[in-house]
Amino acid sequence: MAVSAAKPLPLALTLGEPAGIGPDITIAAWLRRRELNLPAFYLLGDEALIARRAKALGADIRVAAVSPGEADSAFADALPVVATGERATAEPGKPDASSAPAALASIRQAVTDVREGRARAVVTNPIAKSVLYRAGFRHPGHTEFLAELAAKDGRVPQPVMMLWSPQLAVVPVTIHVSMRDALAELNSELIVSTVRIVAAELASRFGIDRPRIAVSGLNPHAGEDGSLGHEEQTVIAPALKTLRSEGIEARGPLPADTMFHEAARATYDCAVCMYHDQALIPIKTVAFDDAVNVTLGLPFIRTSPDHGTAFDIAGTGKANPASLIAALQLASRMAATIT
Repeated sequence: MAVSAAKPLPLALTLGEPAGIGPDITIAAWLRRRELNLPAFYLLGDEALIARRAKALGADIRVAAVSPGEADSAFADALPVVATGERATAEPGKPDASSAPAALASIRQAVTDVREGRARAVVTNPIAKSVLYRAGFRHPGHTEFLAELAAKDGRVPQPVMMLWSPQLAVVPVTIHVSMRDALAELNSELIVSTVRIVAAELASRFGIDRPRIAVSGLNPHAGEDGSLGHEEQTVIAPALKTLRSEGIEARGPLPADTMFHEAARATYDCAVCMYHDQALIPIKTVAFDDAVNVTLGLPFIRTSPDHGTAFDIAGTGKANPASLIAALQLASRMAATIT
């Protein structure tokens, strides 16, 4: 008699900012679970908050308090919620003193669950960094916090933020820093290490045998042979030479203003850009609703919707769950590559 394969572990979904749209889009995604054949997931948070938000949205759902091991069997008939021990009392659009502890506990527990084999990937709902900063949070954002949680033997991995969509994938070399600090941080070694991670994970997690990576310049027109800036010649070109010597197909430095039209996008699998907005403006223009934030370089899979907390529409039913749905689907797809 054939032995059936074990069901995959569920995904661990964080609460995000309790006063934001994270609860709304979680409920909306669960309601579409059968229509879209979504992978099983459980929410790490406060069952009472989710029940209140469902009532405010007029959503006819059952919320089930479960352990991670019970989530898969509960998922068909109820939204599984795993308690973190932190109550969340914030009303829609109104963060309160419970917001930061609830959001951070959810992230920590999701990472622990994946690393200890109770879940197969982390999917994070949006956080409000300003709320966390007021509570003493010292990281620039989600990405850097997750890297610290991934540390082993005191070594923190380099997190690489990729924004992925079917139309375009982008990676900024410098992430959540000011433009002044981005210029100070940018160097050949950082470009090389970033592109190495991108190339490796496009191959291992996305099934692209020989990834084609387009690398932008920093200055207008990629510096115009040094007349508009020298970083292309002194920082980016040496990094590309190193990468190509390692067999990585990295092309550039390219003028950023001509990298993102449809014909250009067809020539590469990922665009690596020098700073945050250089990468994120194009993808949020062409794929605002279905882009997914993916953190590469971690010992676990993490995806997230590519939008914020949207306090102004929290609890109104207007939040679009498309990016969260895409994040759940991509996390499941990436997790399937783990052997």
